[in-house]
Amino acid sequence: MIENSINRLDELVQTIPIVLTKMGDKAMSIKPYANKWSKKEIMGHLIDSATNNHQRFVRGQFEEIPTIAYNQEKWNECNYYQEIELQKVILFWTVYNYHLLEIIKRIPKENLHRKIRVGENLFTIEYLIIDYVAHLEHHLKQVIN
Repeated sequence: MIENSINRLDELVQTIPIVLTKMGDKAMSIKPYANKWSKKEIMGHLIDSATNNHQRFVRGQFEEIPTIAYNQEKWNECNYYQEIELQKVILFWTVYNYHLLEIIKRIPKENLHRKIRVGENLFTIEYLIIDYVAHLEHHLKQVIN
């Protein structure tokens, strides 16, 4: 199951930057409503998700049930993605996900069953990897459609 997520993440990181670049900064910056994220901000949310999952995938291997959660609205707001040039957002998303891919490929099988607390719930690293890629795909569909 995790192999499918690894392959899918690799495919997305190779193809999505090209699609986003073609869409352009202007189209990616349109906010559908004042209180809704633009497509660029959705990509920022995916960077924030990568950041927090990076912590989960690494710290979960050596800490005893770390708690790693975040306020997605505040993270997006305080990272100022809407104001940053699209190419920089795309580059950061791409490089960060390539790095996560390299980490995920190397996690020893016995560590995949270690637990991380997210809110009130406990999840295995393996579950969080699979969920990370599913979450990524969900939001990428919002961006490219």
